[in-house]
Amino acid sequence: MMRIWLLGAGRFGLKAMERLRPRFKTAEITLIDQLQDRLKPFAEVGIRTICADGITFLERNLIDADTPDWIIPMIPRHVAFEWIKSKLRDHGEIVEMPVPETVAHMLPNPIRGKNGELYVSNADFLCPDDCPEPKDFCTYTGKPRPCILHEKLANLQLDGFRSIVVRSHQLSPGLGGYRPTALFGALSEASRTKKTILVSTACSCHGVIHACRRIGVMSG
Repeated sequence: MMRIWLLGAGRFGLKAMERLRPRFKTAEITLIDQLQDRLKPFAEVGIRTICADGITFLERNLIDADTPDWIIPMIPRHVAFEWIKSKLRDHGEIVEMPVPETVAHMLPNPIRGKNGELYVSNADFLCPDDCPEPKDFCTYTGKPRPCILHEKLANLQLDGFRSIVVRSHQLSPGLGGYRPTALFGALSEASRTKKTILVSTACSCHGVIHACRRIGVMSG
């Protein structure tokens, strides 16, 4: 049986559930949210629910790459980055920092977040929320994409930095998620490098990037 962890039971989590259930009828979907009132309607119709903060739940329960089949983040946090950062803290202090402006100039339509993160997108328009993400062209424009964003991020070259990407795969039109193997692979990369880390989650068109460094680790 396919196992899916869906983080967040708010407006976007509700939309995700509406799209998941018809497509994955036999999957075991676990819905995680820190507010019990949000979970109650789902529990009443037989959905497995857990009342917990999504990041904390992952920190405690994502033990190995076979735990669930898919993780779908629907909370307003960069889940992959927060999980990787929490695991790196087991080996020393981690300092978060703004993504360098040089990176912003390398990527399409960058928007700076309040904590120095970057949101990037091939689109300078509002995408349809049920885009099927076709491989070779943009649904909205009908034209080839300017780039495949997760590939562009993975190939970023900047002295003193290592770009690590968790690719988001589409599970249903407008709904992306990633396998735990992607998180563990990213964590392995982050653990091995001495450079400042750029951690991105991205699909073909959209992405978010955070930066951090490990105190006491010399770059090289």
